[in-house]
Amino acid sequence: MDVALQGVAREKIKKAGRRRPDRADVEAAVRLLIEWTGDDPDREGLLDTPARVVRAYEEMFVGYNTDPSELLGRTFEETDDYDDMIVLRNMRLESHCEHHIVPIIGKAHVAYLPDKRVVGISKIARVVEVYAKRLQIQETLTTQIANTIQNVLQPQGVAVVIEAAHMCMTTRGIRKPGVSMFTRRFLGAFKTDRDLRQEFLASIAGSSGVGG
Repeated sequence: MDVALQGVAREKIKKAGRRRPDRADVEAAVRLLIEWTGDDPDREGLLDTPARVVRAYEEMFVGYNTDPSELLGRTFEETDDYDDMIVLRNMRLESHCEHHIVPIIGKAHVAYLPDKRVVGISKIARVVEVYAKRLQIQETLTTQIANTIQNVLQPQGVAVVIEAAHMCMTTRGIRKPGVSMFTRRFLGAFKTDRDLRQEFLASIAGSSGVGG
């Protein structure tokens, strides 16, 4: 869900007369889940668990507090006419499946072909992080990262590849450990220029096994 859609969701909550739950509400919900599992939330080992879970959720879903577009606002034009692709490989990615709220663990590879201006590489990593720190499916995550970079920087093209394992598949349900999911999004020159696309894929193939 991008920032605009988050705003729409919040407006719907307001119109429905609902308020955002506060910390006490969430801790009570965690206590209820503990009871539902069959354990006792008042036993010593679990007394502080509701508060710990709330703090963990604040950390795991901190992406809702940041507009990723703003991270790309400061760019640099002094590049000595650099005109080749810029690639960031092997960015650690930790997200959570929106269907089961269990981890998605993997790595992201991002490239863009600048058009006169570039952005600090940490900002690209931050965009990945912000979108990852939300409830996600991998397809949406891949698209959001690519679209934001393309829309804000207006480069000649953007490429995003994500490789990740989904705990909702490996630790429950069908239980298929060792399975990774690949998603790709190519925009602009990376979509229209097959040679450029292949060059990008070759540059990350040694670390991800991605090709084709």
